[in-house]
Amino acid sequence: MIPRTLAATLHRLCQSFPVIAITGPRQSGKTTLARAVFANKAYVSLEDPIERAFAMDDPRGFLARFAKGAVFDEAQRWPDLFSHLQGMVDAERTPGRFVLTGSQQFGLLAGVTQSLAGRVGLTRLLPLASAEMPATSRQLSVDAMLLLGGYPLLHTRPSMATDWFSSYVATDIERDVRQVLNVQDMGTFQRFLRLCAGRSGQLLNLSALAGEAGISHSTARAWLSVLESSDLVFLLPPYHRNFGKRLVKMPKLYFLDSGLACWLLGIRSPEVLALHPSRGALFETWVVGEF
Repeated sequence: MIPRTLAATLHRLCQSFPVIAITGPRQSGKTTLARAVFANKAYVSLEDPIERAFAMDDPRGFLARFAKGAVFDEAQRWPDLFSHLQGMVDAERTPGRFVLTGSQQFGLLAGVTQSLAGRVGLTRLLPLASAEMPATSRQLSVDAMLLLGGYPLLHTRPSMATDWFSSYVATDIERDVRQVLNVQDMGTFQRFLRLCAGRSGQLLNLSALAGEAGISHSTARAWLSVLESSDLVFLLPPYHRNFGKRLVKMPKLYFLDSGLACWLLGIRSPEVLALHPSRGALFETWVVGEF
């Protein structure tokens, strides 16, 4: 496993909170980290249809197996889990008892804030920062690092990056969008996603973005909200001495992984990236992702 700096935070939080939640984009390493840090706890994935059916049909019997605690992966797949955990935690408030992971933040955070407020320590695991990357990856050129991005699997098998990003967009990202917004025309959504990548590092003009994508302003706002909640993009608010201007001026749009942005822009090699007009914006995207 690639060592992650978030591990120290998890060790600290499990001394104070009975429930720990790990959010972040899909494939950022949440499950691997949770199982490594909490190796002494039982693990159950609620993506497993058998486990999920058992939980829904007999919640008391399902949770009786985990009286001493467990790691619940993709916890948002069983929304009633949060209410059940509230009762168990209130009866026995043992620090670090339960660990929840989830990739789609709408479902996970809604359950956490409604049922586990004051009982949960929230964390977010993003793709690898440069300090977390293996030594072999840190020896790459800047352009090669921008192209590869920070998803952990790509630093163990860098040769599969192009195919991996294609699958990531077609499965993980589109699945989240379908679950939340019930989008039917995925071709239009992919065009919107590529247009967002072309604007990474630029001021966000939502009306212009919606017009180029051929969708309404409200649809563009809803789609962007899903990308932001899924930790794929980040909106950096402006800084002004006047506090009111900070709230009303345009934010800047950034992808949280430069490799994904490069793939969406059709950049497939460091040589192409070095001459690409978006190279400066992509470098800025990488710098913002470090913080």
